[in-house]
Amino acid sequence: MKRVLVTGMSGVGKSALLEELASRGYATVDTDYGDFHEVVDGERLWRHERIEAVLAAASVGESGVLFVQGTVRNQSSYYSRFDHIVLLSAPAEVLVERLSTRTTNTYGKDPAELAETLEYVQTVEPLLRRSATLEVVTTVPVAEVADIVLEHVG
Repeated sequence: MKRVLVTGMSGVGKSALLEELASRGYATVDTDYGDFHEVVDGERLWRHERIEAVLAAASVGESGVLFVQGTVRNQSSYYSRFDHIVLLSAPAEVLVERLSTRTTNTYGKDPAELAETLEYVQTVEPLLRRSATLEVVTTVPVAEVADIVLEHVG
């Protein structure tokens, strides 16, 4: 079984990519939803027991690949458990447009959240880039992003 982490800033299309991969028959887990987080000192972090349970799961369907989506500070402690780390990115103006117009998630509509995301593009995204095995700029259709990721994962 291959495990793939899909990470990146809010608005880059992580959830959209997981939906596309799921529609193609791949096993996916979107850690933005469910009880995958705990708040420690005001910061959302992955709950160790939940992430361990996902990564230990043997059932990934016929594809043999599990895609896990999320971006949290403690994700690096799980990098050794992933075969690939895929960073999705987009230009700041694209993120602003997506966050202000999306209807599936309210995060980023508040000016403070938008400013936070744009700050993270400068401060956090370079750290994610260092560990990524692939970076995909998501200014192309999500089906094309999925094709690029699947080619990389093999």
